[in-house]
Amino acid sequence: MATSTMDYILPTTEFTYDLSNNPLFKKDEDNYINSLSINQLNTLGNTSLLDIFLNTGNVVEPHIHQNATELVYCISGSAVVSLINPFTNELLHFPITPGQVANVPQGWWHYEVATADQTHLLAIFDAPVPEAIFGSDILRLTPTKLLAYTYCLDEKKVQEALAPIQKTVIIGPPADCMTSTAPISNSAPNVNHQPYVMPNVQPNMQPNMQPNTQPNMQPYVNRLPYWGTWVDPRIIHEPGCPYYRELPVNTNIQEER
Repeated sequence: MATSTMDYILPTTEFTYDLSNNPLFKKDEDNYINSLSINQLNTLGNTSLLDIFLNTGNVVEPHIHQNATELVYCISGSAVVSLINPFTNELLHFPITPGQVANVPQGWWHYEVATADQTHLLAIFDAPVPEAIFGSDILRLTPTKLLAYTYCLDEKKVQEALAPIQKTVIIGPPADCMTSTAPISNSAPNVNHQPYVMPNVQPNMQPNMQPNTQPNMQPYVNRLPYWGTWVDPRIIHEPGCPYYRELPVNTNIQEER
């Protein structure tokens, strides 16, 4: 519990709050996020949360929380929590169903994809007010000229590709998105994606790759991330928490309508 200077005898002391009174973002009636921080409930201490509601194929866009670790708990439905481990430069995917959690360490790039309608997630933070930097803001605010120059890209194509991003997305695809292909699998560049492809993650799906650990291996600790440099990927994973290096999506199955 965080040390508090709160005077609990004051009449302004708050112990309850209705999160529906503090919407963070609303895409539509089925896809929205409510938030709770110390600004709404002054006795919270060093914790806060986001109440997330999503339908199939909706994405909490790629982002980081620069001031907090995020614990994602699945209340209903199902989702895949994806993150980049900066210590190994691996993109990992963690399917969660009701009663399961996925943890995103502070500052790690991550996103969530709903794989069932009426998915309800609770994102819990170890900070009084969660902060975030969203991928849509990075893309729309970084000069296209710089992006093209830095990564040796065609500037006109970069401008054309990023032109639709005019504001923070938070839940994607945007309601006015005109493309027919769901941008779900970004780790299989050689797959021909079909329109309206949706994740088909099944409960208890076995991982397609086993954790790269050896018997009696000690945890790999006290290492700084080496972006763009090979790092010995010795990571300890709990046996009950499978992970995937490729998003567990069957891109050949059409969404049932």
